[in-house]
Amino acid sequence: MTLTFDASRFLAACSTRPGVYRMLDENAQLLYVGKAKNLKNRLASYFRPSGLSPKTAALVARIAQIEITPTHNETEALLLEQNLIKQGRPPYNILLRDDKSYPYLFLSAGDYPGLYMHRGAKKQAGRYFGPYPSASAVRESLSLLQKTFRVRQCQDSQFRNRTRPCLQYQIKRCKGPCVGLVEPQEYAQDVRHSLMFIEGRSNSLTDELSQQMESLANALAFEAAAQVRDQIIQLRQLHNQQDMESQSEQADIIAITQKAGLSCVNLLSVRGGRVLGDRPFFPKTAMDEDSAAVLLAFLEHYYLGSPERDLPDELIVPLAHEGFAALTEAISQLHGRNISISHSARGIRSRWLQLATTNAEQALSSHLHSRQQIASRFSALSEALALESIPARLECFDISHSSGEATVASCVAFGPEGPIKTDYRCYNISGITPGDDYAAMQQALRKRFDKPATKEARLPDLLLIDGGKGQLNAAKETLAALGLSQLRLLGVAKGVTRKPGFETLYLDDVDHEFSLPADSAALHLIQQVRDEAHRFAITGNRARVSQKRRTSTLEQIDGIGPKRRRELLRYFGGLQALKNASIGEIARVPGISNTLAESIHAALHSE
Repeated sequence: MTLTFDASRFLAACSTRPGVYRMLDENAQLLYVGKAKNLKNRLASYFRPSGLSPKTAALVARIAQIEITPTHNETEALLLEQNLIKQGRPPYNILLRDDKSYPYLFLSAGDYPGLYMHRGAKKQAGRYFGPYPSASAVRESLSLLQKTFRVRQCQDSQFRNRTRPCLQYQIKRCKGPCVGLVEPQEYAQDVRHSLMFIEGRSNSLTDELSQQMESLANALAFEAAAQVRDQIIQLRQLHNQQDMESQSEQADIIAITQKAGLSCVNLLSVRGGRVLGDRPFFPKTAMDEDSAAVLLAFLEHYYLGSPERDLPDELIVPLAHEGFAALTEAISQLHGRNISISHSARGIRSRWLQLATTNAEQALSSHLHSRQQIASRFSALSEALALESIPARLECFDISHSSGEATVASCVAFGPEGPIKTDYRCYNISGITPGDDYAAMQQALRKRFDKPATKEARLPDLLLIDGGKGQLNAAKETLAALGLSQLRLLGVAKGVTRKPGFETLYLDDVDHEFSLPADSAALHLIQQVRDEAHRFAITGNRARVSQKRRTSTLEQIDGIGPKRRRELLRYFGGLQALKNASIGEIARVPGISNTLAESIHAALHSE
């Protein structure tokens, strides 16, 4: 392929300072973002006459433009690179999923705070600890804290409305703050002890409890001393069960393994010498990268991706890389604290690293097996449908509504490597007759394909339509109107028994009707994609219904603010009575004119 980019002319004027470069294709779409100590030298390495890996050569062949941003030093370049990758998600960079769904341990605010597992945005008042490597690690910590210190874990709505203690109080896992069975000072001390445990200060906590037990015993408060003794025993049992314990280690252990062109990075978290758990990551590596480069990219994404991340004192890794120095400096600037990276592990650290490596190998093996299974199903589908080649991309559409209400359409995408969740879409359907699935399908297809960008790229090789002849015909008409008649269609209708394995299939036309054996790998793939589209559509429908339930009809009427809504509901005693009122009755409410009363009446009876 002939280059459209004049590399010689570009390099002649290129800066030799540190900075960031962005490679774009002929459509000005971002391909790759990189950093360099010397921009000219780094970019020149892409255009040498030989020695490029196949994937790097494929990247270079698509370059039509390169933009550079010089920086003062390599650290600034690294921080800027991470921001650009996170914003643009270029296809040739090593990409990781974001951490919005990682679990945190949350301590709420108030006189009697509660402890919970939390995911998502940190909007509530209180303290957040984490992220933890897995939900099971958070649940394990919560269970231990509940047994030891009895801090409540009920939701605030339950806590505020209790009139008698719940079962957790009866089984001695809560002290009953909801009904005043514990003094605020005692509860505050339990919360403080819980925080000491969460923060990894178990030794200090044990020492403090021992002193407290002795004081209570000297004061002849033997029952209270026995309760403190039980807390000490549970904490010591935890330490005895911890086979790989250290006194005060605060570290993340990161191992990497590679096989069959895939990489798995496993992160094992240690806080206060206690192994909290581990989590595997599978970076998307579009270029030929060695283990050290993938490891560095993971560390950059993970520890520079969120300014709120709970950092350990040390990162323990199996490999060295020259970029670690710049990374630690960037972490220091972003988080305001120093962190070290060690690639030489001995003793207990060596055992931690071995555990992380073993888990990485196991996770990658399972991931490869899953990918191979899906790839074999794609091959079977190609054979069963007599396609010219194995599809590289499947998409499936499904419609979901609640008796015609809150209609949504889902679109899910699959490749030979599994679900492509970044390309999942959920479309809100409006302006149709409630329950008209054919019109809903047509509107969803127009929203998906009636865009110039989608007609030129990311078109599916096979489009699955969940439904029978009617849905398939509606889809064909819409695609023909959009100039996409070349797309292959597969209608998937439930059989007479409506049981899995008895589906009726239609390829491209309702006259081409057939079925596949229940044990067919091709049918299993069709069912997997169809079920995923169905699940995603139901999730979207429930979210839309829930949002509608939380939103008052009055909020959608122009001219009705909080004060007038309050007056209307107070005057009539509720929304149902307001719906039954006439225009004249509505106009009697203070602040409501006849014109506004007509608008309110029309909005409430629009359905």
